[in-house]
Amino acid sequence: MDAPRIESTLVSVDVLTLRFDARARTVLLGVAPRALDPFAGEPALPGVLLGRGERLRDAGIRAVTGKLGVAERAVTATGQLTTFDEPSRDPRGPTLSIALWATVDPALLDDGPTWAPLDGVPHLAFDHDRIVADCRPMLADRLWRDAAFTAGLLGREFTTAQALDVTESLTGDRPYPANLGRTMDRVPGLERTAQHAAALPKGGRPPLVWRWTRDEAAQGSVGR
Repeated sequence: MDAPRIESTLVSVDVLTLRFDARARTVLLGVAPRALDPFAGEPALPGVLLGRGERLRDAGIRAVTGKLGVAERAVTATGQLTTFDEPSRDPRGPTLSIALWATVDPALLDDGPTWAPLDGVPHLAFDHDRIVADCRPMLADRLWRDAAFTAGLLGREFTTAQALDVTESLTGDRPYPANLGRTMDRVPGLERTAQHAAALPKGGRPPLVWRWTRDEAAQGSVGR
């Protein structure tokens, strides 16, 4: 059965899609080459024109699944960041761009999109370089303040070392473990367990394991 035809508006929904790569110890951003002009073949954030009567979250999911090829079940949370209204941002004519964020579960990803570290994102089409630059501090501000975003990025359980890696990826600075631990202790729904992860390859004290006491990721929604 064919999907229903969507009547587009002049509002673009562009999504900063994030996943945490525990092996690389960094947060990665999903980009994909554009199939059509303008900027055919150039990498860009996944984006679509908002359909008439369509919710922002639904448009964001449509962009992530359709442009990045990420299965919907892999999307762990979504939310809204800000709006870009530069009249010349699209050579086809004036459009608004509403920037959203989405987090995905790396275990549910297939091969497909290009994932780039936030400090190594290639030049992007349209004004997407500016969108990434302007939204990165907003994403950093959400970490440890927005439970859905944080849980969507780090998963149900994670270690102190992984929390340090994610914080450094988003903020550009690596916090002191004790300071970050105090911040995490104040996050509703997050608890430090008595467990420790496997010992580090070069020795040293194994990192502590943290766990969400409820399904925070399921609460992710546009407008938080």
